[in-house]
Amino acid sequence: MASTCRRNSVFSRFIPGWLQRAMQRAFHHLFHSRNCIFIILHLALEGAVYSEYTWEIFRYCLELEFSLYHLLLPYLLLIINLFFFFLSCTTNPGIITKSNEASFLQVYEYDEVIFLKNMKCPTCDLRKPARSKHCSVCNRCVHRFDHHCIWVNNCIGALNARYFLIYLLTLTAMAANIAIITTAFLIHLVLISGMTLGTYFDDHGQEQPVDIAFLIQYLFLTFPRIVFMLGFVIVLCLLLGGYVCFTLYLAVTNQTSNEWYKSSRAKCHRCHNSDPVQDKTSAYKNIYAKGAWTNLQEIFKPITDYEKKK
Repeated sequence: MASTCRRNSVFSRFIPGWLQRAMQRAFHHLFHSRNCIFIILHLALEGAVYSEYTWEIFRYCLELEFSLYHLLLPYLLLIINLFFFFLSCTTNPGIITKSNEASFLQVYEYDEVIFLKNMKCPTCDLRKPARSKHCSVCNRCVHRFDHHCIWVNNCIGALNARYFLIYLLTLTAMAANIAIITTAFLIHLVLISGMTLGTYFDDHGQEQPVDIAFLIQYLFLTFPRIVFMLGFVIVLCLLLGGYVCFTLYLAVTNQTSNEWYKSSRAKCHRCHNSDPVQDKTSAYKNIYAKGAWTNLQEIFKPITDYEKKK
């Protein structure tokens, strides 16, 4: 707390008060209120990558007689991705209202550790079904709440989790596919040019055999946009790949991000707190896991408010 105050005082010396307030308002608008800025950014980035792919990679690869089916695959993935992106943005994630409150209360059992019976949401003035949570961004309670995603400007809950998962999978596949085709194109250019057999003169005037560093520098100077795009999609693919693995792990074990975070935090507290109440929380066991296949089925065919998991 003291370190935070010191940092704030340091910032206040160099940043005018009006600018600090403007930055705080902008930060709040971006990350703590519903807006379409990240949707626009998402579409702009996809448009930039596909424009570069279409006008340079696709055209050059056709001249080099790459397989047309492989070159068209990113466009098929784009169509599928945009469809599920739209569904993730617009589908009701499972908003709890007065009319469906009683039905949602019957869907999941309370584990009496993370989710307690007879709890009320003070904001919505509704009883909280097990696995639900109030989203401070959307200002509503969501059934089987996972998280609020700024990229789709919507909560991820029971009724749109399957769309979000397919959206993530196709987005990762798009990035990987474009990275593979672009890398294959650049390697093909290097091989047919015979550059790997050549030499160059370094800064000291000495003749050196062509190495990887020289090839990367040469390709960047010759095809700067292509190499920059390749670096971007590789980083994106790695980040998305990690997040997809985490999301699949949650799906297979029938957890949400919210539940994983709360259970992990409770386990951490066990090391520092011997309070019996904390020990009870630390002993959390996931009662919703019913086996990998059944857990995945629950994602793609969520339990409705009219049927209860046996």
